[in-house]
Amino acid sequence: MRSPVLGEFMGTLILMLLGNGVVAGVLLKRSKVEGAGWFVITTGWAFAVLSGIFTAGLFGSKDGHLNPGFTLAFAIEHGDYSRLLPFAAAQLAGAFAGAVLVWLFYLPHWRLSEDAEAKLGIFCTSPAVRSYGANLFSEFLATFVLVLVAGAISSRLVLTQGAAAGLSPFLVSCVIWGIGLSLGGTTGYAINPARDLGPRIAHALLPIPGKAGSDWAYAWVPVLGPLLGAGAAGLLLRALGA
Repeated sequence: MRSPVLGEFMGTLILMLLGNGVVAGVLLKRSKVEGAGWFVITTGWAFAVLSGIFTAGLFGSKDGHLNPGFTLAFAIEHGDYSRLLPFAAAQLAGAFAGAVLVWLFYLPHWRLSEDAEAKLGIFCTSPAVRSYGANLFSEFLATFVLVLVAGAISSRLVLTQGAAAGLSPFLVSCVIWGIGLSLGGTTGYAINPARDLGPRIAHALLPIPGKAGSDWAYAWVPVLGPLLGAGAAGLLLRALGA
């Protein structure tokens, strides 16, 4: 039953259930944490990543990428692209499924919340100031930092044996937390094509009361930006022999 592809699906599902779940809790009316703010959202996302990585391992993915950007970066670093498409498909499907579960979990709250933009923001990212070039650079740089530092955590150039295997998920979660606090204010730090695209598709398909469009004009930014940033970081890690 266990397999790397299943692990990526389940890990990404848990990532999105908890990640989009904390956003829903903060933004939807009559939630116990309504209005709790950005710090709660970034903290929830950090724990969501931690939970997703461990879940991926339980179901068979020792990599626990949960992100096509990571899969691309490490494919470039190691010159092995065999897992790129299967992992990316599983991650996208897991993100979609996790978003559907968030919709079900908060089912009574959608009717109580009138803000269509907030409802979209529960599923996917949007820029604080819409400027496609600047938004693309934000996603590029934030993802570059994520992949570079995550690569450093496991690199023999940093520690003799790399970070202890059991600590790596905790350390990567801290990186996610830091990126959210430091670099997340411009675009909402998608830093993961599946994280944004899968739930955006779910938003488009689900019968959410009072929803508006899914902002497909912007949807390419949180896909292309993270892929470019991750690819650049993968090339650098390969050059360093990390």
